[in-house]
Amino acid sequence: MSIACESKQLCTFTLANQYFGIDAQLVQEVIRYQEMTDVPLAPSCIHGLINLRGQIVTALDLRTRFGMPPRTEDRQPMNIVIRTDDGPVSLLVDKIGDVVTVEQEDFESPPETTRPAIRKLLLGAYKLSNQLLLVINTPAIVSLPSDNI
Repeated sequence: MSIACESKQLCTFTLANQYFGIDAQLVQEVIRYQEMTDVPLAPSCIHGLINLRGQIVTALDLRTRFGMPPRTEDRQPMNIVIRTDDGPVSLLVDKIGDVVTVEQEDFESPPETTRPAIRKLLLGAYKLSNQLLLVINTPAIVSLPSDNI
């Protein structure tokens, strides 16, 4: 008889060859790239607005949010539409992964060596057999940085 460990499911994706996850319960849907309308004078992390079946949804580019180089012109991002208190938000990512189940015992907080601006965007990491799965701090990711406004 084994003792039950707390597990959770994460929707995974990649950004610049790094492996990330977000709580699967927050994910509304995953969709291909959508045409976007630019938002003048918006912070650089706002890539634009998409029309999702009549609902206007803000699209945040996670590469920009994490200070990564922009994706090449020949690669279109994918949309992970998540539910927030303020309505749906689309997170633009390089590639969608699988939904994985992780165990709490494999979780670690972000290391102190991580840049503070990046550390606040992460809850921590899960040690998987072949790589680290960085977990997104959803409220921090969707709140706009004050230094960009």
